[in-house]
Amino acid sequence: MTDSRVQPPASEIRDLFDRIAPVYDQLNHWLSLGQHRVWKLMTVKWIYPKVGDICLDLCCGSGDLAQLLARQVGAKGQVYGVDFSPAQLAIAKARVEHHYPPLTISWVEADVLNLPFPDNYFDGATMGYGLRNVADIPQCLQELYRVLKPGAKAAILDFHRPTQWPMGAFQQWYLDYIVVPCARAFGLTEEYAYIAPSLDRFPTGQQQVELARKEGFAHATHYAIAAGMMGVLVLSKA
Repeated sequence: MTDSRVQPPASEIRDLFDRIAPVYDQLNHWLSLGQHRVWKLMTVKWIYPKVGDICLDLCCGSGDLAQLLARQVGAKGQVYGVDFSPAQLAIAKARVEHHYPPLTISWVEADVLNLPFPDNYFDGATMGYGLRNVADIPQCLQELYRVLKPGAKAAILDFHRPTQWPMGAFQQWYLDYIVVPCARAFGLTEEYAYIAPSLDRFPTGQQQVELARKEGFAHATHYAIAAGMMGVLVLSKA
């Protein structure tokens, strides 16, 4: 049996996201009661994207954040959506294929620990539900720092363990009795049961701040949202 305290290999995580890709958007919408859209809008607003900017969305999944960024940077800008799951990227690409006006998004299959971009390239970056799943969080933050321009911001949205006992207990109940049973209906019990142990391994908000500062970010703040069950790590490069 796999030790839940140990991060699974990257290949296992990629396979997991490939398997859940067909129902990923539908389940996210149901299980968050539609609130994930609000959290993603907040995440994009925290980096202040402007018309003409070049922006990056890491672990882009089916492309929600990349689409929001593309609408902000306009036709003069450019967005790169990066993910290591080809199934998720295929869905992301299909979702915008007939969008009018066209969105300036390039979909890139790549590892966030080894990004195929030059130093100091992006005006801003987002990441949704990805940092918790990378094999090496410091290396991911280091790569993010490398590709951002001086003065650029990044915002990282993810699950968070509430510090208050009632909300922590509610979150665990919700995962055990709502999330996993809903996933079971799609034959994805193991895939969504993975969320709880991944949260147990994930650094707290303050630990994320400390890790980001070690990688060189001048400013790092973690904002707890959704009663502490979600969080956004906002970073600035000097």
